[in-house]
Amino acid sequence: MKKLKFGIPKGSLQNATIALFEKSGWKINVNDRSYFPDINDETIECNICRAQEMSRYVENGALDAGLTGKDWIEENESDVVVVQDLIYSKTSQKSARWVLAVPSDSRIKRLEDLKGKKISTELVNFTQRFFRERNIDVNVEFSWGATEAKVVSGLADAIVEVTETGSTIKAHGLKILFELMETNTQLIANPASYQDKWKKGKIDQITLLLNGALRAENMVGLKMNIPQKRIEEVIRILPSLNAPTVASLYNCNWASVEVIVESETVRDLIPELINAGAQGIIEYPLNKVI
Repeated sequence: MKKLKFGIPKGSLQNATIALFEKSGWKINVNDRSYFPDINDETIECNICRAQEMSRYVENGALDAGLTGKDWIEENESDVVVVQDLIYSKTSQKSARWVLAVPSDSRIKRLEDLKGKKISTELVNFTQRFFRERNIDVNVEFSWGATEAKVVSGLADAIVEVTETGSTIKAHGLKILFELMETNTQLIANPASYQDKWKKGKIDQITLLLNGALRAENMVGLKMNIPQKRIEEVIRILPSLNAPTVASLYNCNWASVEVIVESETVRDLIPELINAGAQGIIEYPLNKVI
């Protein structure tokens, strides 16, 4: 039996990835003592590895596909197929930025002011290329963590660190000088694996359903009963994904209307619907929107 070797990122993405797979139809059971979790699909073999290393394993064929950040693909200069961007919209895993930060009172105002200075970061290769392309000679050192503290303690003149809001950087008395890269989660594949008809089909199936689950995170279904004479009034209110479904109720002058809407609109939408004559409104969550 053919199997697809799929990489699940260890660390901050792991729980969000497992939850996303469950909404997509795959249940992954992780044993803390094993890097090979069970999955309810005998055609998939799961492996857990760090997001920082994922693209290397996919590139060399140890894995057929996996999830990692765009930043680590760039850092490793990996030759992989980027199948799909995935934005984990209901988790902390939204698009993030790698930024250059210096102390708030630093005399460094421009990138050129960093010539001959020391920069601390986990994204060493990318940072070196970034400055080399701009002909700015800097000393880039690898940081094992607590990168913000390197500047505060005087171990570095600047840092390159990932952030979503910039609040942690500001809390350490630093200011963002420059944005180097925006990154998000990507589903990647080994080029040879993606040319294999069966493996490509399996990867595309996973991509389709993961996207459907992500799309459903910000949407809900609404179902309601409406007097026939007020159908047009209600439909004008509904911001539907497509045209709403309308069905006549048995032996009466009422209709059932069902629609998919953005979840953030519901709190304002329901009072409007009631004022327009809707009754028996039901809101329900969605697993996937394809």
